[in-house]
Amino acid sequence: MSKTDARGALADGSPFEYRITSGGAAIVFWGGRIVATLPAREASALAAIASKGDAMAVQLFLAKATGNFKRGNER
Repeated sequence: MSKTDARGALADGSPFEYRITSGGAAIVFWGGRIVATLPAREASALAAIASKGDAMAVQLFLAKATGNFKRGNER
């Protein structure tokens, strides 16, 4: 568990998924639902991190990019 994932929420697997659109943006999913759409500039940074092959770094990037989207009523 790293210092940036203090609660270990990302250690249980890959809660975030993403898809790069044809326009260059990235759609971020959590639990199969769309939680954010990243503009092309952030999507290119995501692609650069993903090209290195570090899955935890991708998850950390997506967690930081989505911010605090959960408000307590998600199940």
